[in-house]
Amino acid sequence: MQLIVLGLNHKTAPVEIRERFNFSQDKTVRVLRRLINNDNINEAVLLSTCNRTELYLVLEDAAAGAAFLRTLLRHLAGGQYKPDYFYNLTGSNCIRHLFKVASSLDSLIIGEGQILSQIKSAYNLSRSRGMTATLLNTVFTRAITVGKRVRTETKIAYSSVSVSSAAVDLAIDIIGDLNQSNILILGAGRMSELTARHLIDKGARTIFVSNRNLEHAKELAEKFNGTAIPYNGFMQQAITSDIIITSTGAPHYVITAQGVRDILPQRNGKPLILIDIAVPRDIDPLAGEIEGVTLYNIDDLEGVVDMNKHFRSSEAKVAENIIEEGIESLKERLRYLTMRPVMVQLHEKMNFLRQKVLKRAFAKLPELTDKERRIIDIMTQRLEHKFLREPMTAMNSAAGTADEERYKKMICELFLLNDSGEDCIGDENKFDYWD
Repeated sequence: MQLIVLGLNHKTAPVEIRERFNFSQDKTVRVLRRLINNDNINEAVLLSTCNRTELYLVLEDAAAGAAFLRTLLRHLAGGQYKPDYFYNLTGSNCIRHLFKVASSLDSLIIGEGQILSQIKSAYNLSRSRGMTATLLNTVFTRAITVGKRVRTETKIAYSSVSVSSAAVDLAIDIIGDLNQSNILILGAGRMSELTARHLIDKGARTIFVSNRNLEHAKELAEKFNGTAIPYNGFMQQAITSDIIITSTGAPHYVITAQGVRDILPQRNGKPLILIDIAVPRDIDPLAGEIEGVTLYNIDDLEGVVDMNKHFRSSEAKVAENIIEEGIESLKERLRYLTMRPVMVQLHEKMNFLRQKVLKRAFAKLPELTDKERRIIDIMTQRLEHKFLREPMTAMNSAAGTADEERYKKMICELFLLNDSGEDCIGDENKFDYWD
């Protein structure tokens, strides 16, 4: 079996490509089910955020699995598939990549805090649907632990910017003092709330909030003494807005180029600034080509966060050391797992034989009390553990070494673990974690 990640992110693909691979929870579940129904895919986790979409998989047959994934990607991309957009990492490189993602070292904004919770959500979704097992459970649990260590043991998140704060900084760079600015926020989710908070912190006095669900818009507006706008009226509010920041979950454009053209005559030549931090995008990119309109999307925020990179570079080195420690620790854990199938078989067989002998003994000794039966049961368990201790220790020591296959074969032959007719020393018991 082989552990791989197939993905694309803000470094490899522009937002117009990434949005084609941005999956809602329902769509994520549908994609995962399709993956798991393939005989070559044993485990799967799909991570989808505004800046990345990554499939973490355990493949039975790497070549056949990769061919299936390429076909799936072409289907999902709707004709926009290009191999250059994607990266494919295996074994230790896959694990190192996941650890860097969990530590926010691979984020557009290094040190941002959302990615760790996004990884937890993606993993928990797959696990709750029965789409992970021993390998991905082990890898993702360790990745989350490493991500937490990086955040608590380094200053990488100190004074960290976020997508929302970067959007506000961009607005300040463009318009200057926000004190007299008329600002409209579309969306009432977590990103919109963070944006509103940054706006107020940076001097904005009044904000307007519009959302498809008016009650949600009211709840967000009330937190910041803002004003809620009915969704069917936000373009009317846009007439007097200096800046519109969008972060909805809509699968289509909520501001069209034609809609912008329609309001321009009523703005009397006043410039309009649009900042779209949603993926998929909320604003038709053609709107940015209209005279008097300036449009920024999430990819345009990179320049805003460059100022933080110098400080974070030294902290990133500390974080990378933590990541390497985590990889070595995980490597030791997975080294044991390569021998685990045979060890489980051996333990189960010995326990079966113990129970069989106990049943016969108790049948011949009906006068035994419950207490006496428990004493005998515990005694036989201890004997079983003592008998298994040496072979188990030897197998654990041999795991991941040149002696591994020899020990597997020897244990299978000595303890007759091939009675089912299955080959217990074949490739199905070997995990190619480390390339």
